[in-house]
Amino acid sequence: MEDFTTLQVVWFVLISVLWIGYFILEGFDFGVGILFKGLGRNERERRAILHTIGPVWDGNEVWLIVAGGATFAAFPEWYATLFSGFYLALFAILVALIVRAVGFELWGKRDGARWRNGWEWAIALGSAVPALLWGVAWANIVDGTPIDSDGEFVGSFFDLLRPYTVLGGLATLALFFTHGALFLEMKTTGELRERAARVAARSAPVAVIFPAAFLVWSLLELESLDVGGLLFSIVAVAALLFAAATVKSRPVRAFTGTAIAIASMFTALFIELFPHTMISSLDPAFSMTLNQSASTEYTLTVMTVVAALLLPVTLLYQAWTYWVFRHRVGPEDFGEVKTPLDLLDEKKRKAEDVDRGSIGSEPAAGSE
Repeated sequence: MEDFTTLQVVWFVLISVLWIGYFILEGFDFGVGILFKGLGRNERERRAILHTIGPVWDGNEVWLIVAGGATFAAFPEWYATLFSGFYLALFAILVALIVRAVGFELWGKRDGARWRNGWEWAIALGSAVPALLWGVAWANIVDGTPIDSDGEFVGSFFDLLRPYTVLGGLATLALFFTHGALFLEMKTTGELRERAARVAARSAPVAVIFPAAFLVWSLLELESLDVGGLLFSIVAVAALLFAAATVKSRPVRAFTGTAIAIASMFTALFIELFPHTMISSLDPAFSMTLNQSASTEYTLTVMTVVAALLLPVTLLYQAWTYWVFRHRVGPEDFGEVKTPLDLLDEKKRKAEDVDRGSIGSEPAAGSE
């Protein structure tokens, strides 16, 4: 008898895609946040760093909200076990994300050095904590947690911290850090860009070592070798090696490499997890399957129709946002500029000034 239905598989795949999209997009946000205090040397440079992600960071977090909501609606038993068992870890992530978001909003509201220094630390730590703990959380989901026959988590927070899961956290932290440094290199100008390039080049080897070690350990943990997980693990490591090889000369290609590595690494983890939603470390018979965790077929059908109608609109809107705010920024762009929209207006004004100047400097007829 089949342990899952087509719609259950569809929603497992969709939830996987939402999580992967979140980690790719929010991954560079985390990296930028971690680098915010150390890379920016003055107020204008730090404002430029904030403006590289200012128009998009909150949109990137929507992927997390949708992934959590979809999990709750499609697989309520998975959601209940996951969020109750990982309560302290997820609470720490939530607090960090809130502190980080408040830091983005309040950092520039006052000019005092003490005020700004405090929020700079809040942004850096509020970015580093989720970058680490998301890796720890997903390593636990794949490797197994103490779940009893009723699907109840019977362990403690410290049961989630094992050598394998800590390595998973270090893998995501290193990968997101380099991903963010490359994003800053692509989005900034001048000395700030050069500094970001140096940081990306120095951190790239670490971003290869930790994820590669984590993926190798993940494959060794499997009772039987999964071909799909193996292939995507190889792709992830190859993409990381490509990123490290091109980080000094082709930052856009290197950034594409880290994005592919993130997608491939988590795809490998989801393949290892399927057809389960939670793995029990107490007894394989206690592990939760898609069929045990899922909502009714009617609920999944309604969700599929709604997703088919609304998801393309959401994706188009976010793509449009990235296109509008695609330009590089630098410290020289910031005088009275306070918001991303002010920056767009300032760039438009400068472009118009250049156009007027080029028209006024055209040579008169017959003057050649």
